[in-house]
Amino acid sequence: MKSSRLLAAGVLCAFLAAGCVLPGAGNRVFAAQETTIAKGIYVEGIDVGGMTMEEATSAIQAKVDEMGSTSVTLMFDDQPITTTLSELGYTWKNTDVLDGVKDLGTSGTIVDRYKALKDLEVGRKNYPLVFTVNEERVRNYVRTCSIYNSEPVEGRLYMGDSGVPEVEGGTDGLTLKVNKSAKEVRNAIENWQGGDIKVDLVVERVSPKASYELLSQVKDVMGTATTDYSASSWARAVNVQNGCSLINGSVVWPGEEFSVTAAVTPFSAENGYQPAPSYEENRVVDSYGGGICQVSTTLYNAALKAEMDITARSNHTMIVTYVEPSKDAAIAEGSMDMAFVNNTDAPIYIEGYTTGATITFTIFGHDTRDPARSIEFESRVLQTIEPSGIQMYPDTTQYIGYLNQTNTPHTGYSAELWKNIYYDGVLQDSVQVNSSYYQAVGTIYSVGVKSYYPSVTQAMYQAIAMNSLEAVQGVMRNGNPPAQTQNTAGTTDTSAQNTDAGAADAGTGTAGGDPSAINVTTSDSTTAVVDDSGDMDDNISYVN
Repeated sequence: MKSSRLLAAGVLCAFLAAGCVLPGAGNRVFAAQETTIAKGIYVEGIDVGGMTMEEATSAIQAKVDEMGSTSVTLMFDDQPITTTLSELGYTWKNTDVLDGVKDLGTSGTIVDRYKALKDLEVGRKNYPLVFTVNEERVRNYVRTCSIYNSEPVEGRLYMGDSGVPEVEGGTDGLTLKVNKSAKEVRNAIENWQGGDIKVDLVVERVSPKASYELLSQVKDVMGTATTDYSASSWARAVNVQNGCSLINGSVVWPGEEFSVTAAVTPFSAENGYQPAPSYEENRVVDSYGGGICQVSTTLYNAALKAEMDITARSNHTMIVTYVEPSKDAAIAEGSMDMAFVNNTDAPIYIEGYTTGATITFTIFGHDTRDPARSIEFESRVLQTIEPSGIQMYPDTTQYIGYLNQTNTPHTGYSAELWKNIYYDGVLQDSVQVNSSYYQAVGTIYSVGVKSYYPSVTQAMYQAIAMNSLEAVQGVMRNGNPPAQTQNTAGTTDTSAQNTDAGAADAGTGTAGGDPSAINVTTSDSTTAVVDDSGDMDDNISYVN
C-alpha cells in the first residue's frame, strides 16, 4: 500500500510540474501558461513538442505549402510541361491531426497520462499527414497539354550541299490520351516519396509513311548515267531540260513503279515544251516534246545500273547516236513508256540535272549489294542493214514546186544488250537484258502538193504514190505525171532526167501557175544529222 501511494504521489507531482489541471480542482489552474503539446511529438517529421496549437498549426501549414510547391514535370513525348502539386489540387486531408496530438498526456486517468508521457521520453511519436489530389483538377490540367497534339508530318528528300539527299520532316503525329494520362499523374502523386515528380503522359503515336528513319537510309549511289545533247536545236534542248526537271526529285517507294511518261506528260506548251524535230515512224516532224526520249534513255541507263526491275522499255524505230544500240528507251504518250519498279527495301531518290549540253540522272537509295560484285552493260550488234530507195510524203502546207530532202539515209541494226556480272573483277555470268531492231530507211523527201488547180494537185499525189523523183519533177514542170519512172526496187530511174530538183525550171512557174514553182528547194542542199529516232525523240539538225 505504501508503494502505491508513493507512485500516485509521484505521478501527481509530475502532472503538477507539467502545469496540468487536477481533476476536481474546479477552475483552479496550477500554471498560468497556455497548454502546449507534449515533448516528443512530431507531425510529418515536424517537432511540435512544446508548441502551442497555433504554433503547431502554422508549422504544419508551412510544411504543406512546401510540399505543394514541389515541381511536377509531365512529359508529352520529349516535351516537358512543368507544374506544381498545388496546381494539380494536392491538398492536406487529415487537418484534425492536432486534435489527437494536443490531448496526449493530458487526458485519461492519471496513470494513462503518466504512461503516455513516459513513452514520449523513451521515443518520439510521428503522426503522418494525409494528402489527397483533386481528380477533376488533374484531368483538366492534363487536358490543357493537348495543345501539343500534332498530325504526322511526311518527310521529304532534297538534294543537300553535301551531294547526297537530306531529309526534312518525317515526324510522328502525337495525340494525348487524357483519361489514361490523368490516371498516371494521380498514381505518381499518391505514391510520391519525396523529391520532384516526373510523369510520362500517355501519347498515341501515328507514324508518317515517309518517316525520318526510313528516308535517312537514302544515301548510296545506286546508278548514274549521262548523255550529250550538244547537237540539239534550241527547242530540243529546252525539251530535254524541261523533261529532266519534271523527273528531278522524284521518290519511288519500295515495290512502287515509276513511269517516265506519267512524269513528263502532257507534251504541251503549258507543260513547258517547245515544238522540235521528232520521229513519227520513219519521218522527221516537228512536235511538242521532241527530244524527250533522250531524257527517258538517260534515266533507263541509270535504272539499269541501279538494277531496278525494268517493266517497260521500247527501242526507237531508227538508231540513235547518243547511246549504243539497245541502250535507248523511246516513249510516246499513250503508246510507249519507260518504267521500272523499286525492288529495294528503302525509297529511292532520282536526281536529274542538265549542265552545259549534258543530262545526268543519278538514283540514290539503300544499296545492299555485295561490294565485291560489279556489273557492266554490253551492246552487241547482230546485224547491220544498209539503207536503200527513197520515200516521198506530201506536204499540204507547201505549193507544188517545193521539194525538200528531210533526212539522209539511216542504217538499220539488229542488236542486243547484255549485263556482265563480275566478282572481284572476274566475269562470272552474262544475262541478256533486251533486244532491239532499228529500221533501215532511205532518203526521205517532202513534196509540196498545194495548187490553184485540183487536177495538178491530183497529178502530184499520183507522182508521190509512185515514189519517183522523176514523176514529181515532171508534175512540177508540166502538171502531168509520166506513166513510167518507178522500178521494182522502189528507187528512181534517173536515166531520163537529173534527180536534182534544182534542175527544174524554177523561173517559168509552169506547174499550174503556183507561186511555189518560182522557188524550188534543192534536195541536195539539205544536211541531216540524226542522233535520235522513234516517235517522240530526235536530235536532228536540218536545213530547209
